[in-house]
Amino acid sequence: MANIAALDSCSSIKLRDLTSTLSFMPEHVPDKVDRAIVATLQQDGRMANVDLADAVALSPSACLRRVKALEASGIIAGYRADVSRIKAGLGLTVFIGLKIEGHSKQTSDRIEQALTAIPAVVACYVVSGSDDFLVEAVVPDLAGYEQLLIGQILTIPSIVEARSTFAIRTVLSRGPLPLNHWK
Repeated sequence: MANIAALDSCSSIKLRDLTSTLSFMPEHVPDKVDRAIVATLQQDGRMANVDLADAVALSPSACLRRVKALEASGIIAGYRADVSRIKAGLGLTVFIGLKIEGHSKQTSDRIEQALTAIPAVVACYVVSGSDDFLVEAVVPDLAGYEQLLIGQILTIPSIVEARSTFAIRTVLSRGPLPLNHWK
């Protein structure tokens, strides 16, 4: 880089032009080392980089570069605390299948925005089959569920039917993703 001559103003490249030129670069393709990093972080997301590097047999600097690349690519989407629903006073998990009328992108976008704005909704999926959306929600009790369903979900325009299934006992509500398909 020291041998690069200064460019005159006519031949200089603006940074925003360079960014659009670099968009041809391939996305991050995970390998077995990335799999080891992600698998380890799924077990302990607070692990220090030095300990992570030791666990996956990399130098700390190489490990940190890989973690940053995994974060930049979106493979590692974030870090958060895993909170016990029961200990947090949210003892009732309910899955709500929703049917809508007037299927359109605009209707779907409006419903998605409304559902994701409800704090009790912890997951929301657009699904095929008899329902259009499947919502997972957590509430303290049946009274909280009634308030959620009648006071919030059924007030969203275009929702015409809701069917609920209550979790009796949670066997597994989260877990590490299987990464065996990464070569």
